[in-house]
Amino acid sequence: MGNGLLMTRKPINPYAVLAAAVILPGAGHVLLGKAQRGLMFLFFTIILGWVSMRLAPENASFFMRHAGGILIYGFSVIDAYKTARIEWELAKFSRRRGDPDPPPEN
Repeated sequence: MGNGLLMTRKPINPYAVLAAAVILPGAGHVLLGKAQRGLMFLFFTIILGWVSMRLAPENASFFMRHAGGILIYGFSVIDAYKTARIEWELAKFSRRRGDPDPPPEN
């Protein structure tokens, strides 16, 4: 644990991550250092939004025409906030215990 190879970084405030995730799908994940996961969410938001737009009838509402993309966008916001909150609480717990090293990242 105390090998000195782990980079210690202060966790980002979960509310800042939430705000970034609401503004742009995947941006919260990029702030967390998980850019690949953020790009995956952005990609699937666009693809499923396009697919649901093509499959929905013409008289459907805007929400129904883009339901696939909106669903993935919602999952992206929830996932970014959840991940940030877990990192925040683990760092807080680690400081409370007096650990010199933060918990290992997955």
